[in-house]
Amino acid sequence: MLTEKQLKRYADVLLWGLQTAKSRLIARNDIVLIRFDLAAVRLAEILFARLLEAGAHPLMRLNPTAAMERDFYSLANSKQLIHIPPGEENLFARLNGSISIFAPESMTHLAKMDPQKIARSVLSKKKMRDVLDKREAQKKFSWTLCMFPTGELAKHARISQKAYCAQVARACFLNSASPVIEWQNIFKQARRIKRWLNRLPVTALQVISENVDLHISLGEKRRWVGISGRNIPSFEIFVSPDWRGTQGRFYADQPSYRSGNYVRDVRFKFENGRLVKIAAKKGRAFVRQQLAMDKGAARIGEFSLTDKRFSRINRFMANTLYDENYGGTNGNCHIALGSSYSNTYAGKPVELTPPMKRQLGFNESALHWDFVNTEKKQVIAILKSGKEVLIYENGKFTH
Repeated sequence: MLTEKQLKRYADVLLWGLQTAKSRLIARNDIVLIRFDLAAVRLAEILFARLLEAGAHPLMRLNPTAAMERDFYSLANSKQLIHIPPGEENLFARLNGSISIFAPESMTHLAKMDPQKIARSVLSKKKMRDVLDKREAQKKFSWTLCMFPTGELAKHARISQKAYCAQVARACFLNSASPVIEWQNIFKQARRIKRWLNRLPVTALQVISENVDLHISLGEKRRWVGISGRNIPSFEIFVSPDWRGTQGRFYADQPSYRSGNYVRDVRFKFENGRLVKIAAKKGRAFVRQQLAMDKGAARIGEFSLTDKRFSRINRFMANTLYDENYGGTNGNCHIALGSSYSNTYAGKPVELTPPMKRQLGFNESALHWDFVNTEKKQVIAILKSGKEVLIYENGKFTH
């Protein structure tokens, strides 16, 4: 397991992430929600003390156990499934920060649950996420999240728990005397790449690998963002494109776990922005059900690239947070189906109204599911002049 010293460094990095995402220090009387699984209670305790020392008001919430989640989706009636506790919306309207620590005791406990019941519950929570999205756009709220290594994660990644912990420590720089300095250095390097990308007058992207041939329309008023502190670890630089211009095929060679279901070798085909074909060696029915969750679930909401010079993650970790930041030999690109990110709007996100989102092609959905490709690839930017610029090759940005 992680040592006490590593846990304290992990807390340092999470607080750095929360502050960096909001562009200011935690203020006295800030309300910060900490959600955590039982296995991560020690890390939660350290964060609790650190927030008290900063003068903030930490609010602790233990996530449901695997048994609770299984009972909920087995036993909940239609009203219980979508119930939001009294006062929850008022709380979310006053939150200044959120730290989520995921430490799953089970990866497959929801595998036999009705996907439609899960989807209805997820949909009912969207309005709460909309409240936080609005506060984030107003710079009143920030968030970060991390994963705490467990035996269950190690089992599904097919490595020992010791090796799994070592990969987490390596990815988050927890063996460094000052991991925050390591993150600050990556933050500065990524900022230079984002400035370069955002100066290019890009209209579209072409992604080419052995099993990917995908055309993505970037859309108007877009900007590349990423490595902002919102995920620990995060090495990706991404944009939310105009979903209407997606054409071609995409292949996810990385497996994925979602709601207890394992999916592998997923292939998509897009025409005029719409998903017209879904194939998978494992979990095809579940993928199809999830992508039918709402109108926007089967549309692209994000395109992302990870530079292998930043990421120390070099194997499958059975956790999307790590797998979408895979570095390895070839880096990775991934697409997310479902919701887009308002912070990739080149103007002020707070001014991005629902009608503007629709006009600009920002996708709306209760779903956000990342599908990762780690093949050797090229990404070509097509400029307004028609000129083509190679922006990513051999797992690295060309800047």
